[in-house]
Amino acid sequence: MHLVLASENPHKTEEIASILYSRKWSEYQKASLDLTLESLANYPGLKLPPEIGATYSENAAAKARTVAKKTGHWAMGDDSGLEVKALDGAPGLHSARYAGHHPTYEDNLNKLLAAMKDVPEGQRQARFICTLALASPEGEVSIVEGICEGEITLSQSGRKGFGYDPIFYYPPAKKTFAELSAAEKNAISHRGRALKAAIAFFLKSKSKID
Repeated sequence: MHLVLASENPHKTEEIASILYSRKWSEYQKASLDLTLESLANYPGLKLPPEIGATYSENAAAKARTVAKKTGHWAMGDDSGLEVKALDGAPGLHSARYAGHHPTYEDNLNKLLAAMKDVPEGQRQARFICTLALASPEGEVSIVEGICEGEITLSQSGRKGFGYDPIFYYPPAKKTFAELSAAEKNAISHRGRALKAAIAFFLKSKSKID
């Protein structure tokens, strides 16, 4: 079975591959799923549809369905976001473009910290959401999701990870995501939790996939 990662974000692709091959790969081997991961780099010219859906699920499904149809393989689309309670859920669906078209991670971080400058500690709750769409070559789509609760820090801390990781504090670890090792983050992150659900889906669906 080939699974194509329907993402143009190299950091997401790297993180997904890292999680599947390290933390849970043994489960695939034991189940004889024989899974081969591919990125869009193996399909030059294949473009993802724009993220114009009203929900994470709609965006993830559109990506996965497009890639599955054009490659003839199973595809996994990802749409993720950071939702801040004090900002009524923003940046949410617009997390990647919070500071405008084609912003840098730093642009998004700075805008969010500026928006939160008057929000006191104790009222800076936030959560990361990862929605994964699993699409078959026939166009059938299943949705799984992972959520991680945390807080927005007053300033950046840590140099690992990407995106909003330097300002997302995870209380149980007493660290931001950017202060955690890749293995530590993958074990508790929204994407790690969503991929755990995806693994369960593929193991349950093995006979159908084969």
